[in-house]
Amino acid sequence: MTTTAVVFDLGGVITESPMTAFAAYEAEAGLPDGLVRRLNSADPDTNAWARYERRELDEAGFRAAFEAEAAAAGFTVDAGRVLAALHGDLRPAMVTAVARLRAAGLPLALLSNNVAPMERTGRLGELLELFDTVVESSVEGVRKPEPAIYELALRRLSEAVGRPVAAADCAYLDDLGINLKPARALGMHTIKVVDPAAALAELSELTAVDLS
Repeated sequence: MTTTAVVFDLGGVITESPMTAFAAYEAEAGLPDGLVRRLNSADPDTNAWARYERRELDEAGFRAAFEAEAAAAGFTVDAGRVLAALHGDLRPAMVTAVARLRAAGLPLALLSNNVAPMERTGRLGELLELFDTVVESSVEGVRKPEPAIYELALRRLSEAVGRPVAAADCAYLDDLGINLKPARALGMHTIKVVDPAAALAELSELTAVDLS
């Protein structure tokens, strides 16, 4: 069955995954591989990262809380270096795919966990203009994988295009399985982005739009 709308994650989907930069910092600092990811997964609804993405902490508060969590686990971590890893480069093939879907008339939403509202300038600003709606955790005070943010994205997309967009109408792309589960539970067709080319091939089949 052809899906008629698409919801994209940003980091690790349209931009390069921060996990690569996390790993580079860990290697440079002599930290265990995957430490940042493990810290972010511990107490996932209440840890420093979760609170920062809901803007319950400012940057200084996040740095202090995250470094304290690392210290409790027995490690010294520079939270500033971790934050710097979030700014991945755009993936040209993904940007082209978004533009083709837009040209084909499909409703498009961007659903992102982030720590501050995105700048609407430069190449990122041009990308954001391709979406009918952009939903950011730092603006809404709710984050993936909380079901409410997926429901909010569907409501905002429906309002933007002037007609109901149901979960079953949508394909949803994310690089994290934990964020795909709530979307799948709502009825979305989910695609885990590991290899971007493979993900786009799957999306092409769902939408009947050539994204090769």
